[in-house]
Amino acid sequence: MENKSIYILAIESSCDDTSAAVLCNKKVLSNVTATQKIHEEYGGVVPELASRAHQQNIVPVVHQALNKANIDKKLISAIAFTRGPGLMGSLLVGTSFAKSLALGLDIPLIEVNHMQAHILAHFIEGQNDEMPEFPFLAMTISGGHTQVVLVKDFFDMEILGETLDDAVGEAFDKSAKILGLPYPGGPLVDKYAREGNPKAFTFPKPKVVGLNFSFSGLKTSILYFIQKETAKNPNFIKENIADICASIQFTIINILMDKLKKAVKETGIKQIAIGGGVSANSGIREALKMAEKNKGWKTFIPKFEYCTDNAAMIGIVGQLKYEKGNFTNSSVSAKARYTITQAEQPI
Repeated sequence: MENKSIYILAIESSCDDTSAAVLCNKKVLSNVTATQKIHEEYGGVVPELASRAHQQNIVPVVHQALNKANIDKKLISAIAFTRGPGLMGSLLVGTSFAKSLALGLDIPLIEVNHMQAHILAHFIEGQNDEMPEFPFLAMTISGGHTQVVLVKDFFDMEILGETLDDAVGEAFDKSAKILGLPYPGGPLVDKYAREGNPKAFTFPKPKVVGLNFSFSGLKTSILYFIQKETAKNPNFIKENIADICASIQFTIINILMDKLKKAVKETGIKQIAIGGGVSANSGIREALKMAEKNKGWKTFIPKFEYCTDNAAMIGIVGQLKYEKGNFTNSSVSAKARYTITQAEQPI
C-alpha cells in the first residue's frame, strides 16, 4: 500500500461552510470552501438557510476541488465526510452526497468526527517542519466547542475538560454583538484588540473546577458593563472600542491559558497543539508562543486555512482511516451530537 497513490475526496458541511478537498498520501492537492454570506444580516448562522446553501454549493465545490487537483473522479480511492458534530440539516447534505457518490463510484466511504479532524489537521503534510509527537495535549477552540484533549494516538483520545455552557468562539461573537459589531464578530474583536490596552478594563474570570470551562458568566458581565457605561456616556463604545476589545480578548485568553497550564501540570505533557476556528486568533497564538519561550512548551498551530472549518482536515483523517481499512457503510447517518470518544468506537 505504501507505493500506491491514495486519493481521498473529503467533504465538510458541519455548519455554514461547504468545503471539498482532494488529498494524495497526506498532501493537499486542493481545498475549496464556499462561505455563506447570507447569515451576516441575521447576526448568526440560521440552520435552515445553511442547509439550503449547502445544497446549492456542494456540486460546484466538489467539481472545483477535482479540477484544482487535476484528477478524474475515477482515480478517487475513497470518500471521507463529516458525520458530526454540527447542524443536522447541514450534515445531512454532506452525508447524503458522500454516500451517493461513493455508491456511484463503488468506492469505500469513511466517516469523520469534526473535532478529531481539527486535532489531526496538524498531520497534513507541508505545514511545519515538525508534527506533534504522541502523547500531546490538544485544545480545540471554535464557535461550538472548547475542549482540552489528551491525544495518545491518532484514534485514542481522552477529553480532559470541556465547556459547561458557551464555547469560546460564541463568547467572542456574542461580545462583538454587544458592541454592535457585525457577524462574525470574533475576527473584528481580534483586529481592534491589537490596537488597545488589554488591562484598560477588568472582567471576572469564572471559577470552574478541574479542566472544564464556562463563558456564559463572562458574557453576562460584559453585557452589564457595557450597559452601565453607555448609560453614563452614549459614545462609550465608539470612544473605547480598541481598549474594550483588548480587555475582553485578554480575559478570554487568560481563561484558556490557565486551563492549559493546569493540564500541563497534571499530565506532565508539554507538547501543545491547538485547532478550531478560534486558533486563528492572533492573541491566542501570541500567548502560546510566549509559553513556548517561558515554560519550555512545544506548541503547534495549524496553517490559517486549516484552522477554520475545511475539508482538508477531513481528508487527513480519511487517509489515516483508509490505511487502517476503517470504513463505514451506506446505512451511516449524520449525528448532530458526536463526541470524540464515540468516534473511537469500532464500526
